Amino acid sequence: MEKELISYFLPQGLLQYFKITNVSELEDIATKKFTLYIDLEEINNVPIGYDSSLYESKGLNPATIIQDFPVRGKAVYLSIKRRRWRLKENKNVVIQNNYSLIAEGSKITKELSDFLKGIGRYT
Repeated sequence: MEKELISYFLPQGLLQYFKITNVSELEDIATKKFTLYIDLEEINNVPIGYDSSLYESKGLNPATIIQDFPVRGKAVYLSIKRRRWRLKENKNVVIQNNYSLIAEGSKITKELSDFLKGIGRYT
């Protein structure tokens, strides 16, 4: 799938902070069902309120896998890699952005969590 097309299926505002690095569709051999995996990498922008000239990017944290809304009967997983920055003058000071992408206590996106809570009220 085209990365531009996939952007329409992602949580609103996500591509403001992340870029799509890979999209893959894999088949589960046991169930014969397809799953869509979208790899996202944080854009190299120092968190708001910090002087970018004082910090250097020190790579990415390990990926966090979260489940999002299914698309056309396919499970969708987002593999999100967040960036970290280190203060140039004090190597022990590390900062990173804080996003509320994951619903508290779960491994699903906040939007999916809100949707599931909403439909649970009407069943």
